[in-house]
Amino acid sequence: MIGIVVSRADRASEHIGEQLLSLVDWDRLTDDSRRDADGGGVYYRRPGFELRTFDELHIDMTDPSPAFGTDRRSPEAIAFVSRHSGETGPLLTAHFTGNFGGVEFGGREGDLARTAPAIQKRLVRAFDQHAPDGYDVGIECTHHGPTAIDLPSLFVELGSGEPEWNDPDGAAAVARSVLELVDDQGTPTPPDLLGPDGRPRQLVGFGGGHYAPRFERIVRETDWAVGHVGSDWQLDELGAPAASEEVLEDAFEASRAEHALIEGTKPQLVETVEQLGYRVVTETWLREVGDRPLAMVGRLEDELATVEEGLRFGAVQPTDGVRNFETAPLPAELLAEAQGIDADAAREAVETHAVAFETEQAGTRAAGRAAFADASDRDALVDALAAVLRRQYEEVTREDGDVVARTEGFDPERAVELGVPEGPAFGKLSAGQPVTVDGETIEPGEVTTERVERFPVEQG
Repeated sequence: MIGIVVSRADRASEHIGEQLLSLVDWDRLTDDSRRDADGGGVYYRRPGFELRTFDELHIDMTDPSPAFGTDRRSPEAIAFVSRHSGETGPLLTAHFTGNFGGVEFGGREGDLARTAPAIQKRLVRAFDQHAPDGYDVGIECTHHGPTAIDLPSLFVELGSGEPEWNDPDGAAAVARSVLELVDDQGTPTPPDLLGPDGRPRQLVGFGGGHYAPRFERIVRETDWAVGHVGSDWQLDELGAPAASEEVLEDAFEASRAEHALIEGTKPQLVETVEQLGYRVVTETWLREVGDRPLAMVGRLEDELATVEEGLRFGAVQPTDGVRNFETAPLPAELLAEAQGIDADAAREAVETHAVAFETEQAGTRAAGRAAFADASDRDALVDALAAVLRRQYEEVTREDGDVVARTEGFDPERAVELGVPEGPAFGKLSAGQPVTVDGETIEPGEVTTERVERFPVEQG
């Protein structure tokens, strides 16, 4: 169950609550165990949701979660439907709560609430679908209270001023997006995004402005979700990273994250994060790794190269997802020849048959070593590269394990020996047309020789 908090002190919150109740059917219930001002009295339930209304403004609340689940059904997360105030124009946005530094709007100094990265990721997708014309979609850095809430939580906001707070289309868009946090079977989106290996696919973000387009891009375009985001102004308030290890540690724990993405050059922050035992990664790393088992990625980076050094991943998955692969050299000369004929086809051949492979030229060209789930996969790669060679060679065979390519073509040295002058005559012979030199006809076959190329493919 996801608990929805509506505040009577927030017109946009009430408006979103009204839309939630009008869009779908709810059970109307009564809780006499607590005051109406504190979420008691009349409240509403439907599969996957419970909606309660409070008098207090969201940011001034301490922890509304005890009001939910009075019949021992505890919610998995809390969603504060709220207004957004700013100079940004019509906007649907979401963010987590906490204060990296001082307190300006609720919560405690240096206190960070638990996040719900998977829910935020799902919300962004729903916002994109339901946002009315003229509305932007975004996420924000972590800011304001409440910070002492026991459950994963996030703010789901309609902004950025009175016209939007009273806009039925904007309020309905937020309401529809919230309702999509539960599937057709009534199962809510879990707060955390876990990969197939059970490890979290979410990170902590540092740097940038109050609005977080880079981290929004990660949420929208990759297999990863984002927990707490400490903007530049919050990091300035936080002070020297080495003196703020406790707050930084809390950001990772509250986000259930093992990785950080840092915007801008912040060597002291990088050093402190790594000393705390977390890994600082690049956007390229996140995109390339995707949802692959992180233990497998770690072993590949140990045995081949890091993603930043050029490691890229193929389509093959080891049978156990982690251990069952061996590294071997790519067939360098054969691969280079195939890349010269059709670079895209050669790259596709490597990706189709390898678990992962090294690259050069900023990740664009496969080279070096690769990991194969089975020895037969490397042999199949050789056959696939040989097939690329057939686009240029007349005959391509496997001989004693090597790939041998043969073709016939115009031999300029032979033409010179027969007295053919360079220029148009060379062009005619190359095109298969005879030429006459000093009264003698030179046939194309007289200046055609066989070219044989041998490409060793042994592993070495």
